[in-house]
Amino acid sequence: MADSPVSTHDPKDAAAPDLATPQQQKQMESAYANMKRKMSMQEIGRKIKHKVMVLSGKGGVGKSTVSTGLALALAQQGHAVGILDIDITGPNVPKMMGLERKRLHVEQGRIHPAQGHLGVKVISMAFLLENEDTPVVWRGPIKLGAIQQFIGDVEWGELDYLVIDFPPGTSDEPLTVAQSLPEIDGMVIVTTPQDVALLDSRKSITFSESLKVPVLGVVENMSGYTISGKAQPSMEIEIAGPGGKKHKTTADSDGNFNVTLDIFKQGGGKSTAEEFGVPFLGALPFDPGFVRGGDDGVHRIVSEPEGASAIAFAKVVEAIKSQIGASESQGLEII
Repeated sequence: MADSPVSTHDPKDAAAPDLATPQQQKQMESAYANMKRKMSMQEIGRKIKHKVMVLSGKGGVGKSTVSTGLALALAQQGHAVGILDIDITGPNVPKMMGLERKRLHVEQGRIHPAQGHLGVKVISMAFLLENEDTPVVWRGPIKLGAIQQFIGDVEWGELDYLVIDFPPGTSDEPLTVAQSLPEIDGMVIVTTPQDVALLDSRKSITFSESLKVPVLGVVENMSGYTISGKAQPSMEIEIAGPGGKKHKTTADSDGNFNVTLDIFKQGGGKSTAEEFGVPFLGALPFDPGFVRGGDDGVHRIVSEPEGASAIAFAKVVEAIKSQIGASESQGLEII
């Protein structure tokens, strides 16, 4: 009779778990990091009272200028404010906030924002670039991962308002933020008066419906350029504007006069808002000081806090706060 085969298997091995492969270990670590980030996003959603997305259908309408202006106007009113610059490939907010060449502080795995004018906290891709001329050439999934990290791994602290500045268009970035950040109050759509910009702003309004994020309203930027001057008291003045249009005014008793020229037309933002049944938040003037301020890192609201542009931004902010208040009241309504 043949001998029975001798087993070399140790019974203890049956209870021993299989060791994870390096690839499985990496996957588990990634899943754990994502879980922590999602929990952090929920916590951030509770610590930040109001979250406002600023979008435009096209570039060149001054969206980042408006975003920084809204943040600074809110900070001027005593609110704790942050700006999240989601424009991965063309981040401009740090330069406008006087934060060029700043580096972010990281402590215990948490990213701490830089602080700009009036204590506004800022997070931007620009802080992570070794050279401001370095292009960011990333495919969609990498960009979206960076956006989620900007949201979930940042130590914002307690904020009254977080203003989120997006790149032009209706693409992955606003979709990712809307899905990642809870309880967004709504979108502010920035446009200029000309027809091309208005056409693209309409797309942004329609896009909001697919995200199920309310439109707080439309802001018309570069709405008009005001010329101020001095003449004889009560003197009638005529100024030739764009297209040869004549503008007439009369100097006051001190000889001061003001004439507003419609360089890029006027009123298109309001008519678009009325057409789509969304609020018109106000018009912001065409102010060359924004160009200088953007280059110098000193926003017009900071350099001239009592100026016409600062007053215009304050009115837009009050309109936004009114819309947020109205939405909250509607949310509490019991039928």
